[in-house]
Amino acid sequence: MSSAVEEDVFRVVEADGTFDEAVDPRLPADALKKVYRTMALVRALDNRMLSLQRQGRIGFYVPSTGQEACQVGGVFPLGPQDWVFPAYREPGAALWRGFPLQALVHQFYGNSADIEKGRQMPNHYGNRSVNFVTPSSPVGTQIPLAVGAAWAAKIRGDPVVALTFFGDGATSQGDFHGGMNFAGVFKAPVIFLCQNNQWAISVPRERQTASKTLAGKAAAYGFEGVRVDGNDVLAVIEATSQAVEKARAGGGPTLIE
Repeated sequence: MSSAVEEDVFRVVEADGTFDEAVDPRLPADALKKVYRTMALVRALDNRMLSLQRQGRIGFYVPSTGQEACQVGGVFPLGPQDWVFPAYREPGAALWRGFPLQALVHQFYGNSADIEKGRQMPNHYGNRSVNFVTPSSPVGTQIPLAVGAAWAAKIRGDPVVALTFFGDGATSQGDFHGGMNFAGVFKAPVIFLCQNNQWAISVPRERQTASKTLAGKAAAYGFEGVRVDGNDVLAVIEATSQAVEKARAGGGPTLIE
């Protein structure tokens, strides 16, 4: 993310490899290794699936190269009872949640072993057993769904948090604004995680919004927005952990860019 060079972006690890011990989440060695293995697996999966797509052996594939830390770090703090509402670029989040790799590949192929039985488009993977909701094709439609799930959990008194992934392009959609407004008013325990890669397909960020930052949009809805270096997995884990803790305690939503 090009925005990661700006001073107001939270990070743990600096470009030179040094890190701030005061904000280090201090993960156990086995957890760090699992995080690294999962990110490496996502990169390998990306390379293989993209190659298969170019050969015409699968329908289409949406790569997530460079966004592995956002995916894995974003869902790291969630519990098994929490819900994930993804977009198209979250295989790392799916794998971390316990989505079997083989089942994921079956969905990419749309073969007879696909748990969705071919009822969804390629790259639209979901798995009820790990609370990973199947995305739909229109941009941003998962946002109000995540808010609704979080609000329902709050009404029931369940200690459940919902997290939704989306790209910078989704912040130009009405569903983004409707979801953010509802979440702010009713303090829904939801986390909005925007993976800002600076492009909405072919539209650059500066043609999507006049706002200096996307995180700043949260202020209009009455809750906190933070900016994080999306290639610093420790920073993503720390920021998301704080957002999850706040949401679970009744503090309402957070927008993480």
